[in-house]
Amino acid sequence: MNQPGTDELTNNALAKTARLGGARETRSLRKSIPENATVLVVEDNVANFVLIARLLGYMGIHCEWKTSGYEVVEYADSLPRLDLILMDIRLPYEDGYGALEKIRSSPRLRDALVVAVTAEASPEQIKKARLAGFDGFMGKPLDPDRFPDQIRSILAGESVWELS
Repeated sequence: MNQPGTDELTNNALAKTARLGGARETRSLRKSIPENATVLVVEDNVANFVLIARLLGYMGIHCEWKTSGYEVVEYADSLPRLDLILMDIRLPYEDGYGALEKIRSSPRLRDALVVAVTAEASPEQIKKARLAGFDGFMGKPLDPDRFPDQIRSILAGESVWELS
């Protein structure tokens, strides 16, 4: 069985949105994802990265990957465009909190959107992430049905703070 291409999936999602909410919402959906958007995924678990990369790909969003918070600033700084960093908290060598500190101290990246993505999802972890300076929080396991709306909201400048 052939898997539909990204354009076909996007068009199907847009058509479904038009049926459910009208043309105004469809235009809004298109506007919420910047053209040539790039998301840096900092995730050490390959299966989690593959899921995120596929979901972003279906949305037409390019993603890059780092497996550790170590040297994430140097890597992110080398990217020509960066719209969002999805940061796992538990990482080898340097955790997400340490990487966030370095990102916030970088002149080019200090205002980058950085969202914590972690299996250690609890109200206490959300509070800790807020205090650390994250721009949002998404608990694992990620919900493939909700993930696209969460990413669109974040890229549109809205906060997403959800346990799962």
